[in-house]
Amino acid sequence: MRMSVFAAYSIYTVAKDAAGVAGNIFAFVLFVSPIPTFRRIIRNGSTELFSGLPYVYALVNCLICMWYGTPLISPDNLLITTVNSIGAIFQFVYIIIFMIYAEKEKKVRMLGLLLAVLGIFAIIIAGSLQIADDVTRRLFVGSLSCASLISMFASPLFIIKLVIQTKSVEFMPFHLSLSTFLMSTSFFLYGLLNEDPFIYTPNGIGTILAIVQLVLYFYYENKSRADASGEPLVMSYT
Repeated sequence: MRMSVFAAYSIYTVAKDAAGVAGNIFAFVLFVSPIPTFRRIIRNGSTELFSGLPYVYALVNCLICMWYGTPLISPDNLLITTVNSIGAIFQFVYIIIFMIYAEKEKKVRMLGLLLAVLGIFAIIIAGSLQIADDVTRRLFVGSLSCASLISMFASPLFIIKLVIQTKSVEFMPFHLSLSTFLMSTSFFLYGLLNEDPFIYTPNGIGTILAIVQLVLYFYYENKSRADASGEPLVMSYT
């Protein structure tokens, strides 16, 4: 009996860790996806019409989720800390590069936003450490983390709307939608196995939105191919 319980617990632990590691890997794919954009910025010496706001939002999300995963806030969530620590480093580098090549007005605005983000994060850390009760502290930081993740997963709604309006998937790369689906699904399973609603709730929403993106991608991609391959209805008389 004890052996069977131990075996079940071992399988449960392995499954949870595997989901967390998979989430880390798929998240890394998303973290490196802006590299071609920044290669173009560096090559042209200008940020052109690109916006730095997505990287600011991503930095906020990574910092809050990183703090939530630490043992001071929630135990047994080390994989949440690792993935978001890496993500925060990537976003910080992207923001610095953006500021280097941005026009003066954009540079000043981005610097102000970066300082605001770091200030807000410092306030969150200081404020949460003032909460003596572990459960209340976890609820406070977890709620912020959950809200941040939901807002991040909701951002593609603008792209979904654009795809429907233009009937084109040009602005919704398949590999990004697939990586988002795999990452959010992995962390959804990790959150379920870890019994952590602050992880499985936002990632469950992210999984649903990613499925919507994939369905739209295949629908409009197949429709575009069908339209392109259609033979002209012209009858020739000879």
